[in-house]
Amino acid sequence: MKEDSNLTEPIGQNLIKVISNVCFSVFVFAVLIFTVIAITYQPPDPWLESSPALTKLFTQFHNATFQNDNSVLKTGEDLPDFGVAETPAVAPAVMPITEAAIEEKEERVTNMSLKSDCDLTGPVNCSDPRVLIAIERFNLRFFKAIVFLEYQTPVSGSAPNECDVSWRFRNKKEKSWRKYRDFRRFRIGVGENCTYRVTGANGWHSGVNARRQRSRVNATRSGGGIGRIAPPVRDEEINDTIPVLGSEMTFRKGKYLYYSRGGDYCKGMNHFLWSFLCGLGEAQYLNRTFVMDLSICLAATYNPSNKDEEGKDFRYYFDFEHLKEVASIVEEGEFLRDWKKWDHSRKRKVPVRKVATYKVTPMQLSKDRSKIIYRQFDAPEPENYWYRVCEGQAAKYIQRPWHALWKSKRLMNIVTEISGRMDWDFDAVHVVRGEKAQNKELWPHLDSDTSPDALLAKLKEMVHPWRNLYIATNEPFYNYFDKLRSQYKVHLLDDYKELWGNTSDWYNETRLLNQGRPVEFDGYMRVAVDTEVLYRAKTRVETFYNLTKDCKDGINTC
Repeated sequence: MKEDSNLTEPIGQNLIKVISNVCFSVFVFAVLIFTVIAITYQPPDPWLESSPALTKLFTQFHNATFQNDNSVLKTGEDLPDFGVAETPAVAPAVMPITEAAIEEKEERVTNMSLKSDCDLTGPVNCSDPRVLIAIERFNLRFFKAIVFLEYQTPVSGSAPNECDVSWRFRNKKEKSWRKYRDFRRFRIGVGENCTYRVTGANGWHSGVNARRQRSRVNATRSGGGIGRIAPPVRDEEINDTIPVLGSEMTFRKGKYLYYSRGGDYCKGMNHFLWSFLCGLGEAQYLNRTFVMDLSICLAATYNPSNKDEEGKDFRYYFDFEHLKEVASIVEEGEFLRDWKKWDHSRKRKVPVRKVATYKVTPMQLSKDRSKIIYRQFDAPEPENYWYRVCEGQAAKYIQRPWHALWKSKRLMNIVTEISGRMDWDFDAVHVVRGEKAQNKELWPHLDSDTSPDALLAKLKEMVHPWRNLYIATNEPFYNYFDKLRSQYKVHLLDDYKELWGNTSDWYNETRLLNQGRPVEFDGYMRVAVDTEVLYRAKTRVETFYNLTKDCKDGINTC
């Protein structure tokens, strides 16, 4: 028996040693794999992380180009990873008005021991600071979707018990520091001891006596025969003037990255953004100023004429003021004039490094001392797409600066007005129809699932009756959604045509950018506005997640 026990002991010990060695080997192997991944992993652009659908959009290629896609587009102000914290140098230092701030102000006013007489039968003294405190408290309780930043002193309304007041704010769902303005009319009640309370409030922009007069600018052309058109005005909070290098010394000190026009021209807007931000990202990697052509070509898919339209201004669609604050850019015309002036005034020409192919990587150019790196995209498609520069190994070094790209403040003013007219209290549904609804092979159920009857049945399950319901859609027939009006207060983009009509601020401001010529409110602008209103809804219903089982990109692609 002793011999058997002596034999079993080494076997058990050996078995434990073997198991320990195996476990230790697995642990070491796992640590090695994790270390390799940590060293080689390059995180993708945060913008793409924000939406799996958009990631798919920008990573699936067909003949090395992009599929046409008019889906919801996000820009930097919509992304959770960017916004106010990303640009503290340019964000105004304005603290939001909170209940604590109101209480502190109320305490200061009480300590002042105001001696103003309260005539309960006479007109309300709108300049009394206690009136503003009552309005601030009412707004904070009623408008929970927005952040209040600053108020102007109230002024008298049209009745003795009315006060008009203007304030600046931003939407909680917008990550930018941009401010918007509203002015409303309030009915004020006076109690004992001069206590004020708001007994009623009118709608968006109703407080006309508190409206600040905006500067008017002389039109560049006489515009005879145009008819009833408001004088041109400029939003003083928009500064999208073209930066000027200024002096020859400034040009000499700079280093520039210049892209020639490539095959990206007149492609879809998604393609344009992907390529443009590749170039801007390379310029930042090389620590150079990016030479930017403000004239873009809008693809036929966004135009009623179904033709590509050249000569569109970048500033119609995107916030040029924000871009030039966070990125080093120079407008192409200014750059070429200074380049030509240099070459004419000096014997020695500007040193230029011409790069004929995208296969020359940014890493190979990182130590180049030439004043101008001139990338030429003369090869046939798809070799002449800008975004090819950021493919391959370059993708590990070039980060597209999505935070630099915001939608135009002029378009966002329209978004704000639409949302404000619904008192920021609305739900929304995104209804995709158009070509996808007609293509039964790729989307067999989409047409029937987005029929008026099917929409009404689905929405009853998700949206309470008689709510404000905004419908973001590419359905061309305005009356298509009439059946929903029996249950909801339906709002469509075309209900707000006056916001870009020929008496609107948008119309006058874009006309100034276009040398006095009217600018069409095109398909891309419609998509941008629809998208942003959709983002601000309290309840959001999506076509391919809520209304139909069809896949967004066609059958068997979910």
